[in-house]
Amino acid sequence: MSTNKTEVAEPAADMCCASCGIAQVDDIKLKECDACDLVHYCSDECKQDHLSKHEHLCKERAAELRDELLFRQPESTHVGDCPICFLPLPINGENPRISTCCSKIICDGCSVANGLRHFRENLQQTCPFCRHPMPKTDEQNNKNYMKRVEKNDPVAMTQIGFTLENEGDYDSAIEYWSKAAELGDAIAHWSLSVVYERGKGVEKDEKKEIYHVEEAAIAGHPDARCNLGCYEMRSERYDRAVKHIIIAANLGHDEAIQALKECYKGGLVSKEEFAAALRAHQAAVDATKSPQREEAAKALGYKLMQGRN
Repeated sequence: MSTNKTEVAEPAADMCCASCGIAQVDDIKLKECDACDLVHYCSDECKQDHLSKHEHLCKERAAELRDELLFRQPESTHVGDCPICFLPLPINGENPRISTCCSKIICDGCSVANGLRHFRENLQQTCPFCRHPMPKTDEQNNKNYMKRVEKNDPVAMTQIGFTLENEGDYDSAIEYWSKAAELGDAIAHWSLSVVYERGKGVEKDEKKEIYHVEEAAIAGHPDARCNLGCYEMRSERYDRAVKHIIIAANLGHDEAIQALKECYKGGLVSKEEFAAALRAHQAAVDATKSPQREEAAKALGYKLMQGRN
């Protein structure tokens, strides 16, 4: 006669407090080290007692974990996809236009199509995404952004920061960018990296500059990624520089692919690596194209030429 018994697993060796050795069982819960994933502690006291023994390995492992995150290929750029046609937004030669009412970036194809529909049907101009009436003045734009800021919208915070920067109010701009960066906005991180590099409104701080440019790069900002590549190249850490440039090229960044071409000429990149990056770059660029966007480019080009005449 057999009986069913619940098997109780022995606690793993790495699930013991690194300081006092107590195992994680029942009401004893261990917490992972804040900086690395190597050890666990049962209390803040044990963590502090073990600090001198663990500090060196902790820093090494924390640096490894940071690099794993830093050199991971982002799934998309920081601007993402158009929320209407769901195609990736282009990053070369275009300044993304943000709808101030909803903080959405709409591609030219969808924007022009929306405008044509309004014209043909004699409708009031509204946002292609949320259908809010289109603002007609800068004052209305800023009012829309402030409504979004009240809802903790990081995109709106970043844009208000640019407005304040243009007015020379760097302290307030940095405050808005800092809030937006805490919420994960890549452009806010990029903007903060620039002010810490140039000392605009703050003292120059290379450590903060690098932190923010890395956060922007992790979030898919290709200019930030190329900036890191240049920084590593100047520091003669060529392997790291090439990794950054390849990641930016894979996102479809034209300047990165040109930089990678120079790396190939200089023997820093193999033929196979360069060819793979060229294919990935072209695929990323092609993914942003559509017949609707091509028609919009023609229409906008014609409008621009009419404005010059």
